[in-house]
Amino acid sequence: MGVGERDLYDPDSGVKRGLKARHLSMMALAGIIGPGLLVGAGGALASGGPAALLIGFGVIGIIAFTIMQSLGELATLYPTADSSFAGLGNRFVDPAFGAVLGWNYFVIWVAVLANEYNTVSSILSFWSEKVPLWGYFLLFWFLFLGFQLLGIVAFGEAEFWLALIKLLGLIAFFFFSIIYASGGVKGADAIGFRYWRDPGAFTAGFGGVATVFVFCSTFYAGVESVAVAATETRNPGKAIPAAIRQVFWRIIVVYMGSAFFFGLTVPSNAPGLVNSNADDALQSPMTIALQNAGFAAGVHLVNAFILITCISAVNSSIYIGSRTVLYMAQAQPIRFAPKFLAWTDKRGVPVPAIVFTNLFGCLALMNVSTGAGKAYQYIVNLSGVSTFIVWGGISLVHIRFRRAWTSQGRSISELPYKALGYPFTGYFGLIANIILSLIQGWTTFKPFVAGKFVDAYILLPLSGIVYIVFKLINRTHILRAHEIDIYSGQRKDIDSTTDEEDDQVLISRENSKKNAFQSVVSVFKK
Repeated sequence: MGVGERDLYDPDSGVKRGLKARHLSMMALAGIIGPGLLVGAGGALASGGPAALLIGFGVIGIIAFTIMQSLGELATLYPTADSSFAGLGNRFVDPAFGAVLGWNYFVIWVAVLANEYNTVSSILSFWSEKVPLWGYFLLFWFLFLGFQLLGIVAFGEAEFWLALIKLLGLIAFFFFSIIYASGGVKGADAIGFRYWRDPGAFTAGFGGVATVFVFCSTFYAGVESVAVAATETRNPGKAIPAAIRQVFWRIIVVYMGSAFFFGLTVPSNAPGLVNSNADDALQSPMTIALQNAGFAAGVHLVNAFILITCISAVNSSIYIGSRTVLYMAQAQPIRFAPKFLAWTDKRGVPVPAIVFTNLFGCLALMNVSTGAGKAYQYIVNLSGVSTFIVWGGISLVHIRFRRAWTSQGRSISELPYKALGYPFTGYFGLIANIILSLIQGWTTFKPFVAGKFVDAYILLPLSGIVYIVFKLINRTHILRAHEIDIYSGQRKDIDSTTDEEDDQVLISRENSKKNAFQSVVSVFKK
């Protein structure tokens, strides 16, 4: 089948379907890896110790995997603006719930964006103090704005290659860690698991582990971005399941690998970790490991690598944040954001949404008065609890979708992608995120610190207030299973060559006549 110009643009949102399967897979695997992991892991290591770091990455990784199973089922079936989190909450629970999910997700990405700008400016100031921090910020602010306005194809290509560089850099550090720990670095001792014994596997007991959960949720934020990108993907029926499968390897290789090797090569009481010095947020565990091994110039090498990851992370943050607010502004029948943010130009670029999102990067200027470390702590706490709210919301949406699907007489075998382990994955994700949202501020209770307590928990009551106010003003109600629309929002892959292949992506009544085994075989034959 030929691909017409009209097929390249989403008729509802106006965005261009320019992302390929390789773009989406690399976004899922390494797209949002940045200072949050490479620098922030230092704060997590200092707060909890190497064992707490592994536990935190492992527990949050299991939760992230269940969330992605739920999201994969939804985004593969509905690869449109409805697969944004505001759209999912609006469609399957209650429009007021969609508003809560959408704005919490936007908070995550403007917080991440500000932190990445903060880190970029700090790195360049480390190399040269001739230009003030705000000068570096303004330079990069306009550069990233210009690049985002180039469109989705430029974004996808940049993210693919930058993500590849990030993966290769991490793997190189893993090999170095093995050599260093085993005594293969000339002039350096074989440290083995020395730092697990002294200063120890745990630094602050349960309180430290709870703090690590907040850090780790921030590191994992972004695995769910494939749902936001689904609308701009050429062939979501193929690309989204492939991207969901990549998440498992991201958890094992990127996160668990980083947690293990950071804890292996860096003591949790090392001077320079984020929690150790509020004015020095650039001391990545990678930097400290290289310096301890005798490579004094390692700080420059790691900072260059972090700068590359920052470029990718800022790029991704503006993209995800702008699309989130775009789809909220386009929501029907009730808008969740101002109407002017709903506009896209003839190339499918949401210019107002991009500018609006990038403006929140100015939060990075907190660095000028509070120091990079303190600014980082403020931002991490806000985005951490928002992640738990959004992830819990995804699980609830999935539960509601399954209930509506079966109650309206549809078979699970008709779904193009089926979540592994449902209903366990759905209910586990919901309960786990509720618990984590409540315990993530554990360390603020003893001793009680009012400022940190507010920072850790403020978004929970604010989310409740948004839900109630939105509900009262717009007189919304929680949808019943038979009221939920399970049919609209499905579409064909652009590059399908026959109607038979298209039908394997779209849900149709004919699919119910095939058995599940034949459906799976036909998909893999492609």
